[in-house]
Amino acid sequence: MAEVLVLYYSRTGATAELARQVCRGVEAVPGAKARLRTVPPVAAASEEPARPVPASGPPYVTLDDLREVQGLVLGSPTRFGNMAAPLKYFLDSTAALWLSGVLAGKPAGVFTSTQTMHGGQETTLLSMMLPLLHHGMLLVGLPYTERALNETTSGGTPYGASHVVGANGTPVLTEAEQTLAQALGRRVATLAVKLSPA
Repeated sequence: MAEVLVLYYSRTGATAELARQVCRGVEAVPGAKARLRTVPPVAAASEEPARPVPASGPPYVTLDDLREVQGLVLGSPTRFGNMAAPLKYFLDSTAALWLSGVLAGKPAGVFTSTQTMHGGQETTLLSMMLPLLHHGMLLVGLPYTERALNETTSGGTPYGASHVVGANGTPVLTEAEQTLAQALGRRVATLAVKLSPA
């Protein structure tokens, strides 16, 4: 069974909803299984440290999660056109994995959510790709053969799945956004299954 780690940070629930849809796409691929994880929030030294286990939702990711899986789909809300600090903080802790090359050759994809239509989705997706490229991962995007990418009037880019929260602040994904998130999960999982040793 090829496992794909779906790793995200979410504060208001929109990115978490994208992650669930990515998992649905992964689980639709025969021979693939999703492993859903999140990262703890970062805190200033004067604040209380994060709990070792989240109060609810998926467990916090460990470096072992990355070692054990055959693929990765990474998600973050947009912070001024960049990934959120908690996800960057975790990625900055992966130097030992880079030294060992354990992620090299594994497929990876990215997803994001923004408050507004032009809130920096594509730059955020690209910012998440950079550490994955340094790890030697094989990046998977969304081609325009995905019909929903041509029809969406909200989220969705060839760089990865996305969601536009909008003024009402609701984490409810449009049908096209759900379709594209699931397609991203399927694409990464399909490649993970093909690349996994028999």
